[in-house]
Amino acid sequence: MEEHCELCSEPIPPAHQHLLDMSSRELTCTCRACALLFDRRAASEGRYRLVPDRRLRIEDFELDDGVWESLRIPVEMAFFLHWTEADRMMAFYPSPMGATECLLELRAWEDLVTANPVLRDMEPDVETLLVNRARGAREYYLAPIDDCFDLVGLIRTNWRGLGGGREVWKEIDGFFERLAGRSRRAARDGTVHRKRPPEAEVSGEREETVWLTT
Repeated sequence: MEEHCELCSEPIPPAHQHLLDMSSRELTCTCRACALLFDRRAASEGRYRLVPDRRLRIEDFELDDGVWESLRIPVEMAFFLHWTEADRMMAFYPSPMGATECLLELRAWEDLVTANPVLRDMEPDVETLLVNRARGAREYYLAPIDDCFDLVGLIRTNWRGLGGGREVWKEIDGFFERLAGRSRRAARDGTVHRKRPPEAEVSGEREETVWLTT
């Protein structure tokens, strides 16, 4: 079934950007032209925010088990974002019932940002820190909020019984494999490693980095 932009009704490809409705927290599918229009915040008078398509895998993220416990997240998978309307950081975890908010220990979050300065570069409302520590994993991403919504929907659809079942974990593993493939490698200090082209591998050139934070 062909998808259409929910603003102008133009056909759009399966891979497209979204707008976040700031009042309902719902996503709106958008074409390239409308995405460019709403890239300026004044275009919607604050009603919509364009969800970016930046994805970073933070390879040296500093988060030990003690700090994780101090964040008071009851499961091993969660995403964090700054919600402008509430003027605070918020934490959610995906569950069979949807995205569930949990009480975030703000001092623990401040310590996490101090240890990982890249988090200061997160866009409010539309970018998240996505954490996967389930079943021994240690994966940390700066990811757009629509990726987190996709993960929530995947779990709601495929969860069976108390432990979720084999199928849901297969889907979760596939989700994070795809996310890793779409993400650039980054460090907790804000540097991003650009993927080397094939010719760089042959010539032995060093991997290029770029500084993200300001």
